[in-house]
Amino acid sequence: MTNRAIIPPGTQTPIAPYSPGMMADNVIYVSGTLAFDKNNDVVHVGDAAGQTRHILETIKGVLEAAGSSLADVTYNMIFVTDWANYAAVNKVYAEYFPGEKPARYCIQCGLVKPDCLVEIGSIAHKRV
Repeated sequence: MTNRAIIPPGTQTPIAPYSPGMMADNVIYVSGTLAFDKNNDVVHVGDAAGQTRHILETIKGVLEAAGSSLADVTYNMIFVTDWANYAAVNKVYAEYFPGEKPARYCIQCGLVKPDCLVEIGSIAHKRV
């Protein structure tokens, strides 16, 4: 098995020791992704839908850097800080996964920065 880090061009330096994505054979693991800009500042503060959109665009970029796409996602791990944001997250999420939906879970918890409302990690199986 071969492993390689996936770091899309222009990606911010992670705030902890991790890679944005890792490919092992044809499986791509995307790290838990928050709504950070290039300076690791939180964007769309107070807007769960905006943060979700930003996160899914970031995940899309990691997958594209690995030669994959959101269509290859098989599993998502979603974390929200407040169940009151669940509907907003789901509305945006449905736009990015319009057909067959990946398996997933959603947990309410605290996140690494107080202004973060949503975090999503993904697993994709690259089509060969």
